[in-house]
Amino acid sequence: MASPDDTEKPLSPEQKARDRRVANIFLLVAGAVLVGIGVWLANAMIDARRADDCLSSGRRNCNPLEAPAR
Repeated sequence: MASPDDTEKPLSPEQKARDRRVANIFLLVAGAVLVGIGVWLANAMIDARRADDCLSSGRRNCNPLEAPAR
């Protein structure tokens, strides 16, 4: 059985503020990662749609060729 001395002490206002800052930074980073994934997914879907449109029109050479810069 835990004695009253073993229980957690209430957090000071400084500790609460630090915890809140850490949580906010984590949420900001997580939000940025989700936005990045969303942009990447949207671009991948646009590329897939373009390839599908090209193939649906009966063309054979639908892959873009990347030429080295001169």
